[in-house]
Amino acid sequence: MNWARWPLAGVLTLAVVVSGTAVVYAKYASRKSFVELQQLRAERDAIDVEWGRLQLEESTLATHVRVERIARDKLKMHAPDVTEIVVLRPKR
Repeated sequence: MNWARWPLAGVLTLAVVVSGTAVVYAKYASRKSFVELQQLRAERDAIDVEWGRLQLEESTLATHVRVERIARDKLKMHAPDVTEIVVLRPKR
């Protein structure tokens, strides 16, 4: 055997081990990132559903009929009679 080649074989073996370890770590990091991405997508979807529900609730609460009913019942407001309407005209 040629003893001069042993250091080269050692360096190459070390390079293969380091490369293999790097591949395993990269795969692990990739899977971990993918799981986090899936969790964030699920959270986004849940937030989108909640946002849609809130928009529907807001549109329900802001209907003209509901606002008018609350104005009449709670605030004791009413539509003015013709005699109560005053028209202001700007001076020319």
